[in-house]
Amino acid sequence: MPDPPAAGREEAATAMAAAATAWLGSLNKDQLPLAAYDSPLHPDAEAERLRWFYTPTEHGGLAVRDQSARQQSLAMQLVATGLSTAGYATVATVMGLENVLDQLEGWTVHWGRQRGRDPGLYWLRVFGRPGDRVWAWRLGGHHISLNNLVVAGRLISTTPCFIGADPATTELLGGTLRPLQGPEDTARQLARSLDAGQFGRALLHPSAVSDIVSGNRPHVRHGDTMMHMQDLWRGHFEDPRLDRIVHDIDRRAEAGSGYTESDHASVAIMIPPKGISGRDLDEDQRHLLRRLITQYTGRAPGDLADAYDTHYASDTVLDHVHFGWAGSKDPGKPHYYRVQDPRILIEYDNTQRQANHAHSVWRDLTSDFGLDVLAAHRAHLAHE
Repeated sequence: MPDPPAAGREEAATAMAAAATAWLGSLNKDQLPLAAYDSPLHPDAEAERLRWFYTPTEHGGLAVRDQSARQQSLAMQLVATGLSTAGYATVATVMGLENVLDQLEGWTVHWGRQRGRDPGLYWLRVFGRPGDRVWAWRLGGHHISLNNLVVAGRLISTTPCFIGADPATTELLGGTLRPLQGPEDTARQLARSLDAGQFGRALLHPSAVSDIVSGNRPHVRHGDTMMHMQDLWRGHFEDPRLDRIVHDIDRRAEAGSGYTESDHASVAIMIPPKGISGRDLDEDQRHLLRRLITQYTGRAPGDLADAYDTHYASDTVLDHVHFGWAGSKDPGKPHYYRVQDPRILIEYDNTQRQANHAHSVWRDLTSDFGLDVLAAHRAHLAHE
């Protein structure tokens, strides 16, 4: 990632440690084993840390609904330390959308629990002790996955960072609610600004793939194709009817996209990336591309987000960023886009529920979960 001032990383890590300590200190003996996990330096704990989801499956940790009001407040204070003010507002809004989705689905979806769409089913977990040389925390639930790693008193990584919205657009009295409005509209504006030759280079496929391609893999690699719904859950349901529901969702999504294996191959993650490069855009288009990137990196707190702004302000850096599009450029129609350079990967997909169900993710191709820094730290420990 771009290198923010050390003070900024340290300030973020200090705030996280204080908030995590306060939250863990408020928990009772039954809650604590769910909330507090071993250090990322322990292999089993690290395997669990890398196991992330964005479906309404069990994410691991202590659920918000199983906490007192005071504990919930402390939990959300920790969440806020990992986000900008706008990022926190977006995450809090998406959590609340579960109430809207419940009504939209006629209160019928249950996923094997008393309430299938539940704003209390967001799980918070801390790995290691806050303030230790290596520790981490995550928040996960339907359409939210936040992953943070602290090493040597500095916030090292904030990715993968997933935010979705279902419904993506909700009618309000006198307006609309669109939590991912900026990332969708800016990308569409960029796509529509391209002339025929430019759009031909940007086009990944005439139809939109039915989900983000990187899925919930712990590592993204060259040639990865879209993961199917059945693989995005923590295991299989004991109730075969629920497994059939997942299979049916996937079947309908694939039928809607019309994709075959060769179509999936055409939108696979590629290194070097597909799409049109920043060097082939005019100044107005480059401005839109920069703005689009910052609507993802701007989820990060303070100086980290500023460091990304500075990094992508460089013309040389932007020359190597690629923008790819699939599907329709018309509002309300299924579409997918990707922004990628040697390090950053951004994906956005809005195809399901008649293009009113959006997924967005920001990833680091070289150091999701801070794995490069953590590997260097492990190597250092091995030679001590």
